[in-house]
Amino acid sequence: MKMEKTIQQFNEVISACQNIFIKKMNDYGTSWRILRPSSLTDQIFIKAERIRSIEMKGTMKIKEDCRSEYIGIINYCSMAIIQLEKRISDKDDINEKEILSLYLSKINMAKDLMLNKNHDYNEAWRKMRISSITDLILMKIKRIKKIEDHKGKTIISEGIDANYLDIINYSIFAIILYDEKNKKNNLSTPALLI
Repeated sequence: MKMEKTIQQFNEVISACQNIFIKKMNDYGTSWRILRPSSLTDQIFIKAERIRSIEMKGTMKIKEDCRSEYIGIINYCSMAIIQLEKRISDKDDINEKEILSLYLSKINMAKDLMLNKNHDYNEAWRKMRISSITDLILMKIKRIKKIEDHKGKTIISEGIDANYLDIINYSIFAIILYDEKNKKNNLSTPALLI
């Protein structure tokens, strides 16, 4: 029963992410294909750092809320995994239909990983603070940067793509907890994440 709720919530979050991904692709095409994975890592870092800053300060000056930033993180992670697989390109070498298919395949990889980990960890993330999830995302980004500095080589640790998948799942968990908190408090406008 609990897992069914998580799957439903996961799918709702992904639907929102996919909707934004498609709209941005309509606006900008696949211009992000020129970015190196390390540049996408830095974009993810900027978004996570902003979330942490808002959590710590308790205020924000730009109206885009933390939930939107988590959606951005999810989409940038998906793009980064695609770039690892397809390599960078300064040409429109992949059409939008294929890009969407690749995007969904990466999201499904994250979902499969989430289901397996939720089984083993008994959905412990539901008892976490959202701010702790933000910290875990930042830790994963630091790990990715270190692996990137080592040209993708690791001795014992999982690779860059596995860390991106974890970040996707952490971001989805944060959004689920964020939405539940707002629903519980009957907030029509988003509350700060703390």
